[in-house]
Amino acid sequence: MPPALPDPADVRAALDAALAEDIGQGDVTTRATVPEETRLTLDMNARQDMVVCGLEIALEVFRRLAPKAEIETFHDDGDRVGPGTRLARLNGPAQGLLSAERTALNLMQKLSGIASLTRQYVDEIDGTGAVLLDTRKTIPGLRGLSKYAVRCGGGTNHRMRLDDGILIKDNHVAVAGSVGEAVTRAKAADTGLEVRAECDTIGQVREAFAAGADSLLLDNMSLDDLRAAVGLIARRIPLEASGGVRLDTIRAIAETGVDYISAGAITQSAPAVDIGLDLGD
Repeated sequence: MPPALPDPADVRAALDAALAEDIGQGDVTTRATVPEETRLTLDMNARQDMVVCGLEIALEVFRRLAPKAEIETFHDDGDRVGPGTRLARLNGPAQGLLSAERTALNLMQKLSGIASLTRQYVDEIDGTGAVLLDTRKTIPGLRGLSKYAVRCGGGTNHRMRLDDGILIKDNHVAVAGSVGEAVTRAKAADTGLEVRAECDTIGQVREAFAAGADSLLLDNMSLDDLRAAVGLIARRIPLEASGGVRLDTIRAIAETGVDYISAGAITQSAPAVDIGLDLGD
């Protein structure tokens, strides 16, 4: 099943901001060197192994600046491709295509980078039963698109915003006085939302569970403590592991029996992939 598409409002906002940032009052170099009547054929090519993400978003940049361009696509978001793979071909007014190039590639390279890294994490935990979650550690203004990229890579979205789930973190616990008190207050607020509590110790796991937490986030726990928490809770509520999650650690974390693993690195630290726009034949 293809990943759910991003909210069109998120796409419009991202493109508006990106084009305003890059174009300014106009592409003076292209206007000065390329005659208005010139037409161009360009191929968008992958230059490394990657998971495609943001192709239609990137092409929308070209459509805005070169609305009469003819565009042909050869792959879809979520596809795994190798170096030399042609993703799309564009033919149209050279001025518009050249002016759109950097903005389009910037967006697609970043989104494909997130999708590609997410896929690596998902592959690492294949067969364990654990589900990879993203976090709110995203580039400001690109959260909706970043979480779409996670879906393209096979990951699962967690909270989009602060208003769609209660997650009691260590600072909330510090203000409330204890994790049990924080959970009690959150449940009493009667928001209708799941109450998830962060726990650093097995003692906090017991306390948060007793207070009625709907799920627990096990933060920076050792593998032994994760296994202990899994045994203590015995599948009565979901458990999520977080903290210290890397490609070289996620498999062992998953094998402790937790239900979910959240990794900020897949959106916060994913490197952009290499995609080129080359002159077509």
